[in-house]
Amino acid sequence: MAFEVSTGKGGKKGRNKPDMNVTPLVDVVLVLLIIFMVITPMLAKQFWIHLPSEPEAEATPPPPSDDDGPPVVTVDAAGRVLINRDEVPLAQLEARLRRVLAARGDRTVFFDAQSDAPYGRAVEVLDTCRGAGATTIAVATEALADAR
Repeated sequence: MAFEVSTGKGGKKGRNKPDMNVTPLVDVVLVLLIIFMVITPMLAKQFWIHLPSEPEAEATPPPPSDDDGPPVVTVDAAGRVLINRDEVPLAQLEARLRRVLAARGDRTVFFDAQSDAPYGRAVEVLDTCRGAGATTIAVATEALADAR
């Protein structure tokens, strides 16, 4: 900082008047401006979108029929286990469900236990479904009208 001593003429005698040198401040601001101008284009994010081409009419597979829906595993009030209305003994449930899931590409199973079904049996069936390879088990919160 530089100081200027006033010698009279309009000012008080002997008072120092500060005069700040702003050149270093301007230099620093210009350097920061250049840095930000260089960095800003690098911060721009790019998202690549790969859109599929228009499918041809002949190549379009037919929509799946309703018979190919996910399997529904049901535990009724008597403790019986059903896979799509077919009764299955608990000992054979894992092997049978494994075959059903292997025939399908999707590993989703719907689980429906009646409200008066034995709790222990329902948990055992859920554990068996997971052991058979079901990755998603959708538990029905409302009674299913048609359990396939």
